[in-house]
Amino acid sequence: MLINKNNLSNDLSPYLKQHKDNPVNWQIWSKETLDFAKKSRKPILLSIGYASCHWCHVMAHESFEDLETAKIMNELFLNIKVDREERPDLDFIFQSSFQLFNQTGGGWPLTIFLDENGVPFMAGTYFPKETKHGLPSFKEVLKKVSDAYKDQRENIIKQKNLIINNLDLKRSSVLNQDLEPILEKSLSQLDYENGGFKGAPKFPTFSLYETLIYFYNKSKEKKYLEPVDLIMKQLCSKGIYDHVEGGISRYTIDENWIVPHFEKMLYDNVQFILLICKYFKINSNEYFKDKLVQTLEFLNKEFKNEEGFLGSAYDADSDGEEGKYYVYTYEQIKDLESIDKFFEIKPEGNWENKIILVEKNKPNKEIIKKLLSIRANRNKPFFDSKTQLDLNCLWISSLLQADEILPGKGYLKLAEEFFLRIEKKYINKKIYHSYSKEIVFIEDYAFLINALNDLYDKTMNFKYKDLAFKITNEAISKFFLKDKNIFQKNPLDNNDVFFRPIDIGDNTIPNGNAIMLINLVRMGMMDIAEKLSVSLNSYLNIYKNHMMTSLRALDFFKNIADGKNCNQTGCNLNE
Repeated sequence: MLINKNNLSNDLSPYLKQHKDNPVNWQIWSKETLDFAKKSRKPILLSIGYASCHWCHVMAHESFEDLETAKIMNELFLNIKVDREERPDLDFIFQSSFQLFNQTGGGWPLTIFLDENGVPFMAGTYFPKETKHGLPSFKEVLKKVSDAYKDQRENIIKQKNLIINNLDLKRSSVLNQDLEPILEKSLSQLDYENGGFKGAPKFPTFSLYETLIYFYNKSKEKKYLEPVDLIMKQLCSKGIYDHVEGGISRYTIDENWIVPHFEKMLYDNVQFILLICKYFKINSNEYFKDKLVQTLEFLNKEFKNEEGFLGSAYDADSDGEEGKYYVYTYEQIKDLESIDKFFEIKPEGNWENKIILVEKNKPNKEIIKKLLSIRANRNKPFFDSKTQLDLNCLWISSLLQADEILPGKGYLKLAEEFFLRIEKKYINKKIYHSYSKEIVFIEDYAFLINALNDLYDKTMNFKYKDLAFKITNEAISKFFLKDKNIFQKNPLDNNDVFFRPIDIGDNTIPNGNAIMLINLVRMGMMDIAEKLSVSLNSYLNIYKNHMMTSLRALDFFKNIADGKNCNQTGCNLNE
């Protein structure tokens, strides 16, 4: 392979393709690339991002397209570009490394420096081209890191075991414990005025709210439902929701849920659908049903890729401008009849002299049609059409939940049609995550098994149950670490990273180990479920803030083991 040129042109990832014309000699993450780094004793600059990431675009335009910066990168480092949606294991490992080095959360773009053996020694996120906002210039960082590596190479390489020891998850000796007090801790961190966690930015942490609904269904205690009432109101009425076409953005930069970071991710929207469905069974307000239908139709129409699966995301930007497709000027909409009855409309706008629609009252179809017609003349944001197996399986589960709220609307049929595509492409051939048939994760298996269990519960067709058992046994063989009684994130026999990644925390989607525990219990595989539950319990006291899905999974296991009449959505302990 030629290292002295950009090698991204033949890669299938839309994110990597965005960088194929950079003057940076980008390489893909591969055994060949890593071997070259080792032979040449050259440190690695690893850049991780995704196609719809706004700040990834900013850093690309400022630095990766700049000839002077690229020259420095090419001279001093072996440069590797990774799509975090294609390789969530690498993202997980190196985001964890960032947190270890900086004692704070990471983000994207992730800029991480590795020694010649692929072990991290310094990490950052976005660096500006020139020094600003208290951040050093990227060129300055490149030179200082390179100098440090030249001066301290042997000491940096010797740190490998120390870094591995610090990244390895710690365990307590607790085998079983009361789970509600851990959930109470999360409740104390919530914003009871605006919803979500206190402060800004605001993310819709779906795993928390699904767990709160679970414990409400079990206990009927209002303290679990009240935060869900608030978040549902905010997500459906504020600027994070696209009132014109449906669906929600990734997060808002303010604490009032008004100003979104406009990218729309599949993983957020399928979980949004699942949350509305579970909430609607408690609060059957037609308002939420309308949002459910609008978002379902949006995903089914606008997220479809050329294979008939759902793609990954819509960019925040269009025509090089963040939010341009979604916002309006006062002049564009002030004359629409009764617009101020439905939305908060001010001449000065609510964001950079533009108007992000915030709902006052449910808009009628006529006003939506007029707002949509204004958008029709605009260029849509870039669509990352990449298929991810785990998210498409979550889509099937969300369709089945929607069928319970909207029977007779064809969502069960659509779910089964989607499954047939998955069966043909993956189950009948080989299960894999996205582009490479050699790359797969426990989440792909977990959410596929979850979808099969959901399909069986809905149809009582034993084909789905038989497949669930077959694929579960395959997952155990492929991912289960017998010495730790936990599923590794990537396959045991295909780990191309410097240590074994074990992931027990929720991230953009619910945690794979927690979903596997729920799957095992639903299928009556209680022996291995017990082993997994003991292992998750041992991590819980240390990492509880990140393990919301594990809380409901562990509670579900305990109640089934105790002979309670429960399912994965909750149970009544007073029965």
